[in-house]
Amino acid sequence: MDIDVIALFEPDCGAREHDLVRAVLQSGCWGDGPMVQAFESAFATWVGRQHAVAVGSGTLGCWISLRALGIGPGDEVICTAHTWHQVAQAITLAGATPVFAEINYWTGCLSPDKAALKISPYTRAILAGNTNGHPAAWQALRQLADAHGLALIEDSTEALGSRYQCQSVGTFGDVSVFDFSVPCALCTGEGGMLVTDNDALVHELRYLRQRRLVDRASVSVGARVPLQAGMSELTAALGLAQLSTLDDRLTARQQVVAWYHEQMQSFEGIKPPYIGQDVGEVHWMLYVVHLGKRFSGSTRAQMMDDLLSCGIESAAYSHPLHQQFYYMNTSETTGQPRGLLIDTERIGDRALALPLHTGLDEEQVQYIVKTLKDTASNVGAGAAIY
Repeated sequence: MDIDVIALFEPDCGAREHDLVRAVLQSGCWGDGPMVQAFESAFATWVGRQHAVAVGSGTLGCWISLRALGIGPGDEVICTAHTWHQVAQAITLAGATPVFAEINYWTGCLSPDKAALKISPYTRAILAGNTNGHPAAWQALRQLADAHGLALIEDSTEALGSRYQCQSVGTFGDVSVFDFSVPCALCTGEGGMLVTDNDALVHELRYLRQRRLVDRASVSVGARVPLQAGMSELTAALGLAQLSTLDDRLTARQQVVAWYHEQMQSFEGIKPPYIGQDVGEVHWMLYVVHLGKRFSGSTRAQMMDDLLSCGIESAAYSHPLHQQFYYMNTSETTGQPRGLLIDTERIGDRALALPLHTGLDEEQVQYIVKTLKDTASNVGAGAAIY
């Protein structure tokens, strides 16, 4: 018998999404038009950057950013293995080498101290993310990048609305990357955005993004080969509609987080997500709990199966990149045996993502946490710790 499942994520779709998509369909202009320009302008204003460049995905956006910064074969980019994989994998697509550094165990973000240990004569950039919504230590990362003449790329996919030292995420990198795929709070299915304050860099980003119709007669466009990486008018319409209600949606998601926190207080050993120093506001992408030392990847998988049988979708939050087949078999720099990134592996084995979206009510959250308690007891793995 089929059962209703509480989904890990459900995108909001209201009348404005329908109206703007319908307007694009009726306009006959489905690509590289006014809706993309409007979304770029509105998003730049919302984040607090001078320029925004809409792209087909966060992966493409990061790839374009690396190319615009002159980074490619022979270069190294420091990042973490515990990250939004799609963006970090752009380093490989650009022909550069990702060098995995350890994370801060509490925040899950790239550790500036551990990143410093990975800098070599071939290092050209640092790519850091705001893991599951928690801002990275941007002041220390900026100081490290400036001290070594490195570009600083910020992946803010998971952290829309979070703030560090009174600044919105997305304002710390030389260029910052957003991806709008599931399960992001602003969801367009596919798509992404680059934001920057650098006038010269934004020109290069736009040049490399796509060959536009107006460029067909230009002989100067072929100086560098652009990607087919633009955003369609239909995607931009969804994005613009989603952005118009994003602040209200973030507020509603915070209420769901508050319900989770309240229920977790009676769950011995599992603590609410950590919020670090200098962090003013965190908007979690998913509600992630960290299981204790006696849990393993296999017991977590059993818990996920149990939750699903009770109608609750959950997920392993992240499988570390350095333990994925491609990176284990490419080079000594990226392919690292288990045990070299201890904190990354601990979180990789034990981080469990629970549903977080505006479709949840208090009763559903109570049911999710109660079921989580029951399945944690059933696997016999003992108490959980953060």
